[in-house]
Amino acid sequence: MKKYLLSLSVLAAVACSSEKSTDQSDHDMNNMDSTTMDHSMHTPKPEASKSPRTAAMAMVGGNHIHIDYSSPSVRGRQVFGGLVGMNEVWVTGAHKATSIQIDKPVMINGKRIEIGKYGFFTIPGENEWTVIVNQVWDMHLADDYDQSKDVIRFTVKPETLSETVEALTFEVKEKDPKTTSISMAWDKTKISFEVVNAE
Repeated sequence: MKKYLLSLSVLAAVACSSEKSTDQSDHDMNNMDSTTMDHSMHTPKPEASKSPRTAAMAMVGGNHIHIDYSSPSVRGRQVFGGLVGMNEVWVTGAHKATSIQIDKPVMINGKRIEIGKYGFFTIPGENEWTVIVNQVWDMHLADDYDQSKDVIRFTVKPETLSETVEALTFEVKEKDPKTTSISMAWDKTKISFEVVNAE
């Protein structure tokens, strides 16, 4: 009888131990779920911007020229005359207005532009584009664009490209020790102009 009771006690102890072990294992798994598992499996990552903010810049003759812009992509859409209205002021990018900053005075199309940061706008056209440098650079799209604050306006002939440029791209390149070439290309259209150090 004593052996029988002893056996029952041992079995009960083993069962309790096993149950405790199972409980502990469940507890550890729950802890792993909340602390050590990759949360990216459960929380969706924010979608990357379809028009990421980027920049183009160059140092030419000691003058740092910096263009800050958003770069939308074509993604199968009609760009000029569709996504971008023709003969309308455009931020030449997306979202926040594109800006151009110069560290030394420059000449653009025969006009002197002083050191500073400016808004950069364009008006796309079939046969010519208007390029605009404006006093105000901090705005959403062209919502607050004011022509009376233009520093300069001039026209350029657009170039038709043989291949599509998927993402809107500015390039700032040294042409010679005093001259910077600035271009913008998107879809199958490219415009360019030159900036010459004034000093």
